[in-house]
Amino acid sequence: MQNVRIDPSSISFSMWKDIPVPFYMSVHFFEVLNPKEVLLGMKPVLNQRGPYVYREFRYKTNITFHDNDTVSYLEYRKLFFQPDLSSGSEEEYIVVPNILMMGAAVMMENLPNFVKLLLSGALAGLKQEAFMNRTVGEIMWGYEDPLIDTINMFVPGLIPFKGKFGLFMELNNSNSGLFTVNTGMKNISRVHMVDSWNGLKKVNYWRSSECNMINGTAGEMWPPFMSPTSLEFYSPDACRSMTLVYEHSGQFEGVPTYRFVAPKTLFANGTDYPPNKGFCPCMQSGIQNVSTCRLNAPIFISHPHFYNADPALVSAVEGLHPSKEQHALFLDVHPMTGIPMNCSIKLQLNLYIKQVSGIIQTGKIKPVVLPLLWFAESGSIEGSVLKQFYTNLVLLPSLMVYLQYIFLGLSVPLIISAAVLM
Repeated sequence: MQNVRIDPSSISFSMWKDIPVPFYMSVHFFEVLNPKEVLLGMKPVLNQRGPYVYREFRYKTNITFHDNDTVSYLEYRKLFFQPDLSSGSEEEYIVVPNILMMGAAVMMENLPNFVKLLLSGALAGLKQEAFMNRTVGEIMWGYEDPLIDTINMFVPGLIPFKGKFGLFMELNNSNSGLFTVNTGMKNISRVHMVDSWNGLKKVNYWRSSECNMINGTAGEMWPPFMSPTSLEFYSPDACRSMTLVYEHSGQFEGVPTYRFVAPKTLFANGTDYPPNKGFCPCMQSGIQNVSTCRLNAPIFISHPHFYNADPALVSAVEGLHPSKEQHALFLDVHPMTGIPMNCSIKLQLNLYIKQVSGIIQTGKIKPVVLPLLWFAESGSIEGSVLKQFYTNLVLLPSLMVYLQYIFLGLSVPLIISAAVLM
């Protein structure tokens, strides 16, 4: 299994360094069909738009090997829109919550009334409303908004950025932090396991030591000789470690695989699943409050369409249709090498909106966790990479095992013959 170590001489090194698998990110937006009615206290009616598909390229830089059998690196992502694979263009307009305004309103709920009234007046002057009609490209990659400077003026430090705002601005042409992982040179069972992230052995986003732990790998590969139980990885996007559980064995293009999926407890609240108490304050099961690692904005993550969540979340809005086939995430991993063959990681971003007294723009909005969008990052090994993988890491090792049995089978008669002759 030396071929799966992080070593420039190993077969899997080039695959680890510059991931050759064609990755795609598919984004689905939730358009609000009745924004005026929502302001009057009615239930939001949503319509899913998309997918808007992006080809994703990943590559590692600053690769530095250390004396303690670890290697550190930065991994960058570049995204390119794929019109031929998308159902719509980036120039299409979609009505969504005014994320900056509604988020800031909830964040300022407990501030003095005169501050909220000042902000409310400023919002009116800027013609800011609770819902906005923006293009897909603007929502994704950023748009100029004078509200940013206004919020910074009234509540300095509330949002630590200037100029543009976009949900995926920080994703494109950026890295996911400095990972330091084990190379497996001395202990193959530790290969790819995270030693630290941004120099940290633990994060400090959550309320318990267990929830702050950085467990597993960086989510690209795992140690070989996997058991059909579970796998762990640290996700900078979710600001936490995640554990997936074994579902069943299968095959991908002739390569044996274990399928791992998210347990129902992944985003359960602390009442339904006590180990998750550290991720609270919690609401219903099926959503996780990530405000502590998202500038204190009222952002929640979940499975798409609130799959595996409390039914109350689904019934609070119209237009959601959760299903395992479309909305469950999975990883198909070759257990002998720990290399994923096929995967689709799916997450939904949600914004908690409500009426905030003193800010007239929030109308009579009833408290609701409103889905903004969900995205899937998917990829599978194919073509020449699959052929090379199959030959070097599946076929040849299997052949060596068979040869051992053949030689063993041939040696038995020879041993018996030698014993007889003696």
